[in-house]
Amino acid sequence: MNEILARDTLGAFCPRTRVEMEGAPEGPLAGLKFAVKDIYDVAGHKTGFGNPDWLRTHEPAARTAPAVQALLDAGARLVGKTLTDEMVWSLTGENAHYGTPVNVNAPGRIPGGSSSGSASAVAAGAVDFAIGSDTGGSVRLPASFCGILGMRPTHGRISLEGVCPLAPSFDTCGWFARDAALFERVGRVLLRDDRPASGAGRLLHAGDAFAVAGETVTQALQPALEKLRAMLGKPETVTVADEPLARWMHCFRVLQAAEAWAKHGEWVRRENPAFGPGVKERIAWAANVDPNEVAAAKVKREDITRRMAALLAGGAVLAAPSAPGIAPLRGSPPEVLDDLRSRALSILSIAGLARLPQVSLPSASLDGCPLGLSLIAARGNDTLLLELAKALSQAARTPRRQERRE
Repeated sequence: MNEILARDTLGAFCPRTRVEMEGAPEGPLAGLKFAVKDIYDVAGHKTGFGNPDWLRTHEPAARTAPAVQALLDAGARLVGKTLTDEMVWSLTGENAHYGTPVNVNAPGRIPGGSSSGSASAVAAGAVDFAIGSDTGGSVRLPASFCGILGMRPTHGRISLEGVCPLAPSFDTCGWFARDAALFERVGRVLLRDDRPASGAGRLLHAGDAFAVAGETVTQALQPALEKLRAMLGKPETVTVADEPLARWMHCFRVLQAAEAWAKHGEWVRRENPAFGPGVKERIAWAANVDPNEVAAAKVKREDITRRMAALLAGGAVLAAPSAPGIAPLRGSPPEVLDDLRSRALSILSIAGLARLPQVSLPSASLDGCPLGLSLIAARGNDTLLLELAKALSQAARTPRRQERRE
């Protein structure tokens, strides 16, 4: 067993999948350690997908996923695979088969999922950065809960070859780090983009998303919004959706379920795998989604995409809460977790439906627990968000400067 696994008191790593790979001797990430969510193929090793029946019924990978290989080629050293929720279909980080990774920044509380192990390992300093995936919020939510940076890129910008899918038209390769400068370096390797970003345009305040999160969360994030104002000018409050955001969330869930069943329904029927609470019910629901509802949701999604493209034109940046609150306690009752899932997806589905990049920044503390603020930009403006994240981090270390413009 490698040193990382031998000292894993977090429950963040997969002890059944002992993976170590040296990176290139030189490169922008040379000397750094990273971990990958157990949905990414690593040559010669099985990919577990958070479920023991999946692990049992699949052979070792023939080649390493290109996203992982890019990091190795940039000099980073892979030290292990990290725990994930089953089939990456949860936002809690509590895996019924393998346990719940520790959230060091919110003791006794969940790390968030499905990239729970990656977020836990980064927050605790076990690795310099880690790779997760984000379909409905599985990087952005744990980043908020664990008090670290997390990125969902523009859909399709980073290869998902060699990665277990859930809903391909939503799935993205995301990453976590504690340091904003490193966060940007990792992102530029994965995005294969070292060009300076175009300048940010208007700052927008997602009024309906903040309303979903509530007044307490909004007030906690106010100082972070003031820092944004100092950089980008006075924000314009906008209503993101032309209807309650809960309806956008339902559109997302219908499409996600249909795609998940299309990908994995045959395996589920053949193997009759054991699923934990929550995932079991979602799989059963996916098997019976109404095709007419799916067709209507596809049309609605394209309307949403056009609406968001118009809103974010000209380099505009939309500020929204990363989560509707702090991480719930471990072992919370189903009704608490169902409420979390519903309200979180109402906020998080904005970027997913419109295929947009979104970064979650560790921005506040509420009841002694982390809380993130998100920035969303137009498709392709990923590096704009990375540069803003770094600039905000640098500004936080220096005295407040005069606002750029009124």
